[in-house]
Amino acid sequence: MSTDSLAAFRKSLGPDLNALAEQHLKHDLRQSDRDALKSAASTVSTHATVGSLLGLGLGVFLAFRLRRSRTAMFNAFKAKEKPTAVRYADGREEATPDVTRFVQPSAVGDIATYTLLGAGGLFFGGETGLLTGSFRARSSIWQDKESRERILGAFRAFQADALRQQADAIDRGERPATL
Repeated sequence: MSTDSLAAFRKSLGPDLNALAEQHLKHDLRQSDRDALKSAASTVSTHATVGSLLGLGLGVFLAFRLRRSRTAMFNAFKAKEKPTAVRYADGREEATPDVTRFVQPSAVGDIATYTLLGAGGLFFGGETGLLTGSFRARSSIWQDKESRERILGAFRAFQADALRQQADAIDRGERPATL
């Protein structure tokens, strides 16, 4: 599992590509463009963080509700009078096993419930926050047409330089950095 699999861990491209991106930010864009990009990045980061926290909270809440309903169901099952034997039509009688200990809630089940639902909520909330933050950031950046064109031009130049670096690394027989 790579560090890019969760929204909270997606931070950078690597030292070489970060330096290349910084060069394009400094030389190809105006200060207002850089400020707009930093604001957009902050928006995405905030949305992903808030989404992750909300998702984690929702997952823990659902785990608590699930644990409580499992306990209530077990207590209702335990309190009911259960048959101790089954009598067949031919007169034969077989004892039924007591399954109470198998359906009893356990600490291992509670830990698994909280872990799985918490992690699922974290993933769901973080990815949802990343999407909403991306849409919000995109709409804020794309308002000014001239700024949008400069940003797109700088991004195209960055992509071209990054692909050139990857091609050079492949020609040298090295493992290239990925975009």
